[in-house]
Amino acid sequence: MIWVTGANGQLGRSLRRVVEDSDCCYLFTDVAEVDITDRAAVDRFVDEHRVDVVINCAAYTQVNRAEKEEPVADRINREAVEYLARAAQRCGALLVHISTDYVFGGSGNLPYREEDPVAPLGAYGRTKQAGERAVIQSGCRYLILRTAWLYSEYGNNFVKTMLRLMSEQKQVKVVFDQVGTPTYAGDLARTIRSLVESEVCHGEEGIYHFSNEGVCSWFDFACEIARMSGASCEVSPCRSEEYPSDVERPAYSVLDKTKFKRTFRQKIPYWRDSLRICLDRLGVLKK
Repeated sequence: MIWVTGANGQLGRSLRRVVEDSDCCYLFTDVAEVDITDRAAVDRFVDEHRVDVVINCAAYTQVNRAEKEEPVADRINREAVEYLARAAQRCGALLVHISTDYVFGGSGNLPYREEDPVAPLGAYGRTKQAGERAVIQSGCRYLILRTAWLYSEYGNNFVKTMLRLMSEQKQVKVVFDQVGTPTYAGDLARTIRSLVESEVCHGEEGIYHFSNEGVCSWFDFACEIARMSGASCEVSPCRSEEYPSDVERPAYSVLDKTKFKRTFRQKIPYWRDSLRICLDRLGVLKK
């Protein structure tokens, strides 16, 4: 039995789509079905359904709001993760936990490797780092997959926000001094399915980085969204300082995926190719 938490989020919904033809048994829940911040509820669900794998897609991801709501973010990103990890350890299940590039400080200029020192800049990154630590300390079998700049057809994300703004305005300004890699949730979902169902991760548990291939700035990303969708809106570059924020965001958050590719022998799609697929599914790809 494979339990997926955060079923209503963009990764949870993407995973639901990619496993539609699977012969494995998946159970998708969100807070209405199981509140993962309730330890007793987590233990009860794991025991009742004899869970073999837990895929934790649930997270508090409001980066700015986390500065004012750190206790709330911590409850979801650290405390709930600890409950899932301890339940997995108790019943011998594998925990697949999704983490983030925000655990790094973003001051480097080389892609971050799994063993590089973490130095989160804000509450969101701190709570996600604490969640990673809780998983490791639990003693469970785990895969921690750090990803970055996640987007999809579902929920609120950069791609959908840009499409909306480009339809409403003649010009949008987007920062050019933050660099990373857009990651299509559909690609991450397919990867998770492959790792779990093939059991290739047995004996290879640990922390891995996964994002699409390539590097760009948010400005570059927005330009491609405009070009591929045929938007007439002008996209202009600006500096981060022009958009005051409650939290400093990493200037450089490219993830090194060498360990993942060497271990699991999986090809990772290029970010522009995956963006094209997403825009096509949204019905806005310029033909």
